[in-house]
Amino acid sequence: MSLRVRRLHERALLPSRAYPGDAGLDLHAVDGAVLAPGERVSVGTGLALEIPEGQAGLVLPRSGLAARHGITLVNAPGLIDAGYRGEIRILLLNTDPRETFEVSAGDRIAQLVLVRVEAPLIAELEELAVSERGAGGFGSSGG
Repeated sequence: MSLRVRRLHERALLPSRAYPGDAGLDLHAVDGAVLAPGERVSVGTGLALEIPEGQAGLVLPRSGLAARHGITLVNAPGLIDAGYRGEIRILLLNTDPRETFEVSAGDRIAQLVLVRVEAPLIAELEELAVSERGAGGFGSSGG
């Protein structure tokens, strides 16, 4: 399997793994941005992807940015469908209540993980099968 990538900007960096065997491919900012405390911004990667059919891309926060600076993704995980061919943009959010965060071109700002997706047939029923959990939701397991 291969992930086909098109550079939309000459400064765009290809997705890359920090270490062999890493699940996530680092995505890099193509331009800079400044995020004040509590601010969100859409940062371009300068890339378009051709995700293989039967898969989807999940865009996830980078744990180091979250731990050191409070930077996360507004819509974590972001979902990229196989048919999307536009620029991959990352919706960053600065959760730090005091510090401004600056993104520079080339910075690793998110990570991409490809996952298999199923396309189930939808079957509407009057009743669902009984389960031990039933309709128990938030906090129903006692934890």
